[in-house]
Amino acid sequence: MKSFLALALALATTAGCGKSKPKEGIDPGQPTQGSAMAAGSGSAGSAMAAGSGSGSAAPAPIPPYTPAADVPQAIKDAIAATDRDDDDRRLDAGRKPGEVLAFFKVAPGQKIGELFAGRGYTTELMARVVGPTGKVFAENTKELMDKFLREPWTKRAAKPINANVVGVERPIDDPFPAEAKDLDLVVTVLNYHDTVNMKADRAKMNKTVFAALKKGGYYGIVDSSAADGSGTRDTDTLHRIDQKVVDTEVKAAGFKLAGESNVLRNPDDKRDWNSSPKAAAEKRGTSDRFVLLYQKP
Repeated sequence: MKSFLALALALATTAGCGKSKPKEGIDPGQPTQGSAMAAGSGSAGSAMAAGSGSGSAAPAPIPPYTPAADVPQAIKDAIAATDRDDDDRRLDAGRKPGEVLAFFKVAPGQKIGELFAGRGYTTELMARVVGPTGKVFAENTKELMDKFLREPWTKRAAKPINANVVGVERPIDDPFPAEAKDLDLVVTVLNYHDTVNMKADRAKMNKTVFAALKKGGYYGIVDSSAADGSGTRDTDTLHRIDQKVVDTEVKAAGFKLAGESNVLRNPDDKRDWNSSPKAAAEKRGTSDRFVLLYQKP
């Protein structure tokens, strides 16, 4: 009888351990506060200390990150701001926001659009840089907001520093309201591959971005590299996309390539593992990523 009760208790405990998963093919974005995955690259993400007598894990440490010397001061100040959340800081070392935002020419006073803003890590940094005279139109779909983004986004939007952010709930292939015009820049960071998974009309999306930009405006894209020649094969399973697909589609909308940065390149990445945050775990922030900048002639 004792053996039977022990077995029943073990089965009941196991049954309660499952966790719900986000919609298939969509990157859920930033992990919850203090998780090891939020630490980005390196072994620091696994350094978890026991809580003070409670058995709970202490927050993961924040990996060190210092922007390059030639990063504009406004961007350095945004990254160094003391009121940034620790969860955001844990992502810096893997994302190198100073170098990326500098490459995208983000500057005070600009009007910027963002496709698939997610939980707002990049959104807030850009809002800090453009300042009160600038504006950031940050798009998420209503479906994804309702599924897992509304709570973290609402919390971020309430921060005074994000007063110049306009949250937009629209389809990603029709992302901006009428007032979002003559933009200086549109960005999408680590989510172009998701437009494939979302079955978005990518030709329409890129043409809409083109129309929203001022003459000479820029379109900046970051994503994890899939194997050369793989096309869109790995967008769902590995959360990666072939750079050539992006380049071909964006140029078809009328853009010209203005430059490519190697700041997030990793030649040791075999491009055969899932780069989404939860699946990547301690590999997060180490995938080989292309950083492309296009310009509206």
